[in-house]
Amino acid sequence: MTVRIVQLGSVRTADEGVRIGTVRRPPRGVPKSEFASQNWYDVWYPNLAPSVETMKLGQQAETPAQWATFSKKYRAEMATPEATRTLEVLAALSHTGNFSVGCYCEDEAHCHRSVLRALLAEKGAKIG
Repeated sequence: MTVRIVQLGSVRTADEGVRIGTVRRPPRGVPKSEFASQNWYDVWYPNLAPSVETMKLGQQAETPAQWATFSKKYRAEMATPEATRTLEVLAALSHTGNFSVGCYCEDEAHCHRSVLRALLAEKGAKIG
């Protein structure tokens, strides 16, 4: 039983479970009825996506210092009571079932999901 951190739109693994899209916006040009069948996500959960302002910081980050600024701001957003409770629920669920969370970015190291991976690990999630 684990949570996997994935790139949305990528081929699913056999035991991946429910795929949760932690993105600000749905995929462009894809009918809602095809989100799951095209491997985007089964459930859209923008609550774990960076705010638009923070997302732009991450997209524009070219230096380690700029990435650190993005990471710090995103972590601050995820420190709200609502986000903290969500992270704790997901961490607990990772011990009883398989599911995945993800974003569209190709490079996880330059994506909020790398920070999300760390946040989930800090909450005790079992990450696969």
